[in-house]
Amino acid sequence: MNPDEATLGVCPDCGSEIRPVHAIIEYEKPDGQTGVFAECPECTDVVESESE
Repeated sequence: MNPDEATLGVCPDCGSEIRPVHAIIEYEKPDGQTGVFAECPECTDVVESESE
């Protein structure tokens, strides 16, 4: 997969794909997984992306 095609997940508000270029901050969740806050390219809200 081309890194330009990778997605972090989808916007929980509008369902648009969120790509790494939209990431604002990454953090470690209590369960050890990585969480990401990103700006949705469609609705422009800052959201925590959700896995597809």
